[in-house]
Amino acid sequence: MLDPTWISPYTPTPAERHRHAAVVRAYALRRRLVASVVAGAVVVALAILAVALSPWLWFAAVALGVLYAIDLRRVVAGSAVRARAAAEALLARFASDEDPVARERLATLVDRLSATFGVEGVRAEVVRDGGYNAALVPGPGGFVLVATSALVQDFALIEIEGVVAHCLARERTGVLERECVAALDLAGEPARVLAGPGETFRADEVAAAMIRYPLGIAAALRRCRAQSVPAGSFLADPVFDGWRWVFFNPWSDRRESVPGDLDDPEVRARALEEW
Repeated sequence: MLDPTWISPYTPTPAERHRHAAVVRAYALRRRLVASVVAGAVVVALAILAVALSPWLWFAAVALGVLYAIDLRRVVAGSAVRARAAAEALLARFASDEDPVARERLATLVDRLSATFGVEGVRAEVVRDGGYNAALVPGPGGFVLVATSALVQDFALIEIEGVVAHCLARERTGVLERECVAALDLAGEPARVLAGPGETFRADEVAAAMIRYPLGIAAALRRCRAQSVPAGSFLADPVFDGWRWVFFNPWSDRRESVPGDLDDPEVRARALEEW
């Protein structure tokens, strides 16, 4: 008999989105750990003094605790607000590509796949860069899908479709916010831990299941893996280290494949080809 409670492992779930949101909240709380300890110590001290000196100090302790809790909630909510400004911060690092044909090519795919994935308010932007990569980042009123001019010009249509599908799948899994916070605040291994190791592999799964053509994504990864990023590309800039986890291929600047790394383009391509 069919199980009515069965859920496909390739379908993002509310629990998955909540898990990613919890990671961002925990990160924001850790950043205020020292202040929280100090505030807690002051509240306890006021409570002790209230017993020994004046009951009016209870009101001071409660007021301080409530005010600090409100401020802490504001800080946690601020992480989501900052993540929504990621598009402006990323686009500021590129020059816009003025080729209308390239932009129309990308925009057509974005519009079609946005409907397929159920993601509203996605704007397509082609930026001038010789490296192959793309990213979906939150922006004012929705999202911005940023793709390099080299990717849009050189990739086959089915490969661009795979890249766009992968980027939209990240929004469906709910991982975008933690990736953007990592890009804005951190670099190196701390950024990777916050962004979520292996989340690009998960986005590949979701995207391939939605478009039903894993080989398109695999071919795009193969192209990215084969390219030596040209000098002057943002993907070869040290600043890319902080932003790498929002991109389709986070390892554009790494030449050797690492078999145990689920974010490695070679590992991801092989998994998709064996699907």
